[in-house]
Amino acid sequence: MTQPRPRRSVLYMPGSNARALDKGRTLDTDGLILDLEDAVAPDAKELARQQVCAATKEGGYGHRELFVRVNALDTAWGHADLVAAATSGAHAVLKADQILRASGAPDELALWCMMETPRGILRAEEIADSCPRLAGFVMGTSDLAKDLHAAHTAMRLPMLVGLGTCLLAARAAGLAILDGVYLDLEDAEGFAASCRQGAELGFDGKTLIHPKQLEAANVAFAPSDELIAQSRTILAAWDEASKAGKGVVVVNGKLVESLHVENAKRLVALADAIASR
Repeated sequence: MTQPRPRRSVLYMPGSNARALDKGRTLDTDGLILDLEDAVAPDAKELARQQVCAATKEGGYGHRELFVRVNALDTAWGHADLVAAATSGAHAVLKADQILRASGAPDELALWCMMETPRGILRAEEIADSCPRLAGFVMGTSDLAKDLHAAHTAMRLPMLVGLGTCLLAARAAGLAILDGVYLDLEDAEGFAASCRQGAELGFDGKTLIHPKQLEAANVAFAPSDELIAQSRTILAAWDEASKAGKGVVVVNGKLVESLHVENAKRLVALADAIASR
């Protein structure tokens, strides 16, 4: 199986803030979204583009996956953002493929989609299958709540249909998917609960708006020590049974089937990838 890439915590960084871009090289995050869009004022868009491209080309971000979030193509900056991002050295871009190809983007430059509008979510399956370069979805729950006229509730009940629709489409297409942000920086307990919910739903990780949120996200979206140990036990028992020609395995009184083995392999691989960072 392909070695999974940890995406437990992916932090938004304003591209216009050179100090933040530099600090990102030291933070305990699996990824950084270098933002040219919402986090950047109109009069700072060109500066942000220059700084982000300079930072990605300079490197020094180690294991951290680098995403560039460009402005929409119907703005004055979107096309130039994509042209610049195509050869910036980033790992992924949030938005369009045709301009990337025309601008010399390497095949390994992944494309991720922001899923943040009702129409986009209703077409999640179509979007997930739209492009070989597409690698994942990022949920834009703040924009979605605005368009739905929905409240930000503790259990996110107004969001569950949209979250679930995108999860189904992503997994059906073999894509990664990141949960949306949590806006209240003073509510640590609420943030931790949101992370736990996201992990339970099946997200790979969570997008974040501040470094203080990193630790809780990294914990919530990583396999626990107990789960890793259980997975290794399952794999060992299955291997032993296979060598003995047995098709049935019982571990701790529970029947183990091939689907449990595949999940155990995934969890162990993810734990190993996190440990090797």
